[in-house]
Formats: sequence, C-alpha cells, structure tokens
Amino acid sequence: MAEENRLNPQYVVLPEGASRVLGRDALRTNIAIGVAVANIIKTTLGPKGMDKMLISDLGDIIITNDGATILNEMNLEHPVAKILVEIAKTQDKEVGDGTTSVVVIAGNLLKEAGDLIEKGVHPINIIAGYKLATARALEVLKDLTNKISIEDTDKLVKVGMVTLASKNIGDDKVKERLVKEVISAIKQVMEKVDNKIIVDKDRIKLEKKVGGSIEDTKYINGIVIDKEVAHPNMPKRIENAKIALLDYALEIKKTEAEERIEITSPDQIKKFLEQEQEMLKEMADKLKEVGANVVFTQKGIDDVAQHFLAKYGIMAVRRVKKSDMEALARATGGKIVTTIDDLSKNDLGFAGLVEERKIGNEAMVFVEKCKDPKSVSILIRASSQQALDEAERALTDLIGALTALVEDRGDGYSGYVYGGGATYLEIARKLEEYAKEIPGKEQLAVKAYANALKSIAATLAENSGADSVSLLVELENKHTQKNGAVYGVDVANSSIGNMSEIGVIEPARVVRQVLISAGEAVVIILRIDDMISAKGTKSSSSNPSENPEPE
Repeated sequence: MAEENRLNPQYVVLPEGASRVLGRDALRTNIAIGVAVANIIKTTLGPKGMDKMLISDLGDIIITNDGATILNEMNLEHPVAKILVEIAKTQDKEVGDGTTSVVVIAGNLLKEAGDLIEKGVHPINIIAGYKLATARALEVLKDLTNKISIEDTDKLVKVGMVTLASKNIGDDKVKERLVKEVISAIKQVMEKVDNKIIVDKDRIKLEKKVGGSIEDTKYINGIVIDKEVAHPNMPKRIENAKIALLDYALEIKKTEAEERIEITSPDQIKKFLEQEQEMLKEMADKLKEVGANVVFTQKGIDDVAQHFLAKYGIMAVRRVKKSDMEALARATGGKIVTTIDDLSKNDLGFAGLVEERKIGNEAMVFVEKCKDPKSVSILIRASSQQALDEAERALTDLIGALTALVEDRGDGYSGYVYGGGATYLEIARKLEEYAKEIPGKEQLAVKAYANALKSIAATLAENSGADSVSLLVELENKHTQKNGAVYGVDVANSSIGNMSEIGVIEPARVVRQVLISAGEAVVIILRIDDMISAKGTKSSSSNPSENPEPE
C-alpha cells in the first residue's frame, strides 16, 4: 500500500491564478501586514495625532483621526488587515474609544512575535505566553481601576476631555460644554437594575444638520424629528402636548384583493366620495375625542384627513421612522397604537412643548419638556458635511467612553485608570515581574507582550514631538518608584507628567477591551501557517503537472 501511495502521489489542484504561501513565509507575510496597518494609523494617536484624508471611488472625502473609520474606509483586502479592521470595529462598538490603541498594540504584539520566531521560538509557545500575559494584564488592570460615581462630574468631564482631545471639533471651552451635555444625556437615560447602572447608548439620538458651527450643537431633553408638519394650516407650536403615536395610515385602505366598483349614475359617485370623506373625518374625530393635539404616524396621512386635523387644531407629522417612533414613545411615555379604533387617553404621551423650527433651510420638529424622557437627542451642527460627520464620530466616541466609565456590569472594571500610557506602562512592569515566575519559552513571550504595551507611551511621545526613546526610559524608571504608576506622557508639554495632577484619565473598560481584542486577534494570526488564495475563476486543470500542490 505504501509503495502504491509513493507511485501515485495525491495532489490538491488549485484554480488558475490561485496562490499559496506556506509555513514561515505565511507567518512573515501576516506579521508584516499587521505591522504595516498599525504604522498607518499610529500617527493619529493622542491629542497631537494627525488626521487622514480618505477619498472614495466616487470622490467622497472623509477627514478623520478615528481609527475604526480610517481602517473601514481604506477597503483593505488582505485577510490579516481585515482582522485588524474587525477588532477596531469591535472596540468602537463595545466602548466607543481606543480604536487606534487596539490596532497599535496588536501590530506591536505581531512585531515582537516576529522577532521571537526569527530567534527560533515556535508560534505555539508565543501564543501560550501571550494568553498568560493577557490574563495577568487583566488582573493588574482590575487592581489599578479607581471607582467613580455618576455624580462625580469633575472626573467625568476629565475623561470626556481626554476622549475629545484629539478631535477637531472646536476649542476646549466648546468641548467641555459638549462633555457636560453628554453627561446630562447619560444621566437622563440611565437605569438602575439590581443596584447596577445600565446605559443604553441607542437612547441618545444624534441628529445632524449642516449649517451654523459646532458651537451651535445642543442637547435636547426630548426628541428631534427630521420632518415637517404635514399641512401648512396646522399649528406649528403646541404647549402641553398630548401626543398620539400611530403605526397606522390615516388614509382609506386599499383592499388586498383586486376589486371593481360599478357606478351607473353621478349620484353614486357623489355618495362614494362622501363616504370616503366621512371615514377620514371619523379618524380625525377619534383623535379629537381622545384629546390628542399632536399626532406622529409611521404611515401616510390623506389630504382630506390633514384638512380635518388642521381644522381641529391638531399638529400632525407623517412617515416618521420606526426608530424615531420608539424614541418618542420612551420620551413622552406614550404607546404606539396599530389601529386608531384602539386609541385611548391612556395611550397618549405628554410633552411640555412640540414645535416646528427652521434649522438652516429645513424644518424640524422638536418634542421637549417631557416629564422623565428615557430617550433624548443631541442636535449636531457644523459648517460642512465633513466637519459634521467628524463631529458625529467624536460624540459617538464620547458617549461610548462615558457610558463605559459609569456602567456597572459587575466585573470590576467600572471606573477609571490613568492615561498618557501610564496604565499600559504599569501593566508592562508587572508583566516583566510575572515573567520571572514562568518557566520555558513562554517567559520570552510574556516579556514581548510587555514590550508591546509600552508602544502606547512611545507613540504618544513620538506624536508630541518628543524623543520617544529617552522619554520612555525616564518613564520606566519613574514606574519603579513608589506611587510611580500615575506617570505618563504629558503630550501638551512633550514631557513626563503626573496624570493624576494633570487630570488625564480614561475608562478602565476601554483598556480592558484593548487588551482582550488585541490579544485574541494576534493569537488568530499567529496560528496561521498556510494561506491559500483561490481567486481563479477558470476550472482547474486535470493535469497534475499544472500547479501541483502536495495534500
């Protein structure tokens, strides 16, 4: 049987145009790609980080320093690059901030792994060491986490200012006002469940409109709907509004089956039209009867129905998005009704003021002064579409970071740590001590992991214009001293600074997610020793001599 296999070797025949990279070559390629991606976006890290201009195939321009946005818009093709894009997206989705940090650390973990592989350390040993290091790093992070209360506004503002430090959305005064308004929004929508604070970020609606400046951005303790009042004769402002929320068309329904009505005289036409009008009037009468003076509906409103609603002094807004309807229900306390016959006074929501206002050249409806809204809005203004989009990304990051800070998930990471690379350096120092306890080659991997964490401080120093090597050496010496864990890179002065005194703090949960996501991504990449790219569209040749590959 062995002789038969030797004389008749088995082959995997790949499609024409396919390629295959094996063993060390595959590892080297993947590591090089990961390091290259990290190098692309590391210049955006920190308050003095630079922006990237991205131009799509259609000519759309995006100017941003948000890591997740940059990677997503670059349309990277290589599978390893796509893995790094995914961890940036995960970071953005989970905690809102740290998208650049996670890719920079992942790239440096790959670089350190590449150096060990060249020295003869097997990838499996590196993976084992990295897993040990990640677990230990998370334990150290938990010990470094400082608790914070939702009422501690000063520290919340400091975290928010650090998040917005690298964003080009106005001066510090404007940023501080935006941070305070986002804090107010979070306090409004948060809920306590089993004595734990839960914040649903989706309940803070970001509505944007080109025009004005970023200074015109404001928090609305209610909901802004990007629609106008349905009829010009309807009132544009109603105080003490009783609001009906309908998932129902104020129109004559068409039959599901095709039907035909035969009319033999003009009187029948008149009766038919009068009947339609009467049905629409009954809908308006029903709304008036239950006491509604404002109506929002997901569906359409017939012109005749609009006439009667206007006659009764009822404001109506039609074709409202489902997500906006749900937000209105949470803000006003109303119930979304699917049939108008079921509508009652108890289903109505309340708002102190509903008003149509001109924002730029377009009308928008503001629902404000609600009793205890569980959905609120932030209306973002900026002078151009690019500035508007960047402001939206900045506020999304800010909401995510502050939510991660105050949310209590019972895992010990609710609170803040010191920024400027201080926390990563302290974790790195603890890992170097921990490495001495580990036998075998895994010890080298733990040390390599520690070196990768130092890249955050080094990159911040480099982006601030300082000598990153000498600054990093000084910082490492500081961290060996008593109470040295608070020292990091003072980016504003391109020097070492006490992060506690400067007020540079960040959510512990952001760092936690960075460690987890970067570690998992690198482990996936280091386990790859064979890459087959079957891009060919033609059928493979039946001749084993063409592109033969051992099975």
